[in-house]
Amino acid sequence: MRYGRAVERLRMLAAACDQTRRVPADQPFLRAAYVFGDLTAGADPVEAIEVVFVLNLPPEEVSWGSQPPGTAWLVDFLELGKGGVAYWWRSRQDPVANHVIHDPVRFWSLDGPDQAVLDALAGRRFDLVRGMEAGEEPAEVAGELRTALEHLRAVHGAYWDRRWRREHRGIGRYPEHHLWEAVQGYLELLDASEDGPAGSVGSPDS
Repeated sequence: MRYGRAVERLRMLAAACDQTRRVPADQPFLRAAYVFGDLTAGADPVEAIEVVFVLNLPPEEVSWGSQPPGTAWLVDFLELGKGGVAYWWRSRQDPVANHVIHDPVRFWSLDGPDQAVLDALAGRRFDLVRGMEAGEEPAEVAGELRTALEHLRAVHGAYWDRRWRREHRGIGRYPEHHLWEAVQGYLELLDASEDGPAGSVGSPDS
């Protein structure tokens, strides 16, 4: 899509994120949203708006590449399945940045849409955008790899359990989606660990 259209889509997404605060809950499930990649670099056209959603879940429930529990309604509510948006999930206890997510910029939080970021993107003021980056150290691949392996083992172990299969079916998703994502996420991190500096990552079983 054209750059201007992508920025408008991001504004709409920020507004939709803000609507999630109306869902009754002791603690808001969606905590923040970040953008990175082609849009923050000023690409035109933009192949996909790359966004990250930070959830009020512990790291072990937000394994890389998985669809964490409770996110199906968010995908539907935010209309993420309509195309044009590539999205990832992160735990609020983990860094947003990792081996894929580079220099993320927050465009929504519980305080509301970050108009300064959205306006800077609209005005193609990338010097300002760069000054708004999270500026955090990325998550270590080794730690995410261990979490992904634990998640893969849990999915594999429960895959034929009738109750588990009932709980992991709905809104166009089936148990096999969860198994595929667990495998894909683990293999992606395994490849990333092998591409890193020699000796920087130990065995995931260690």
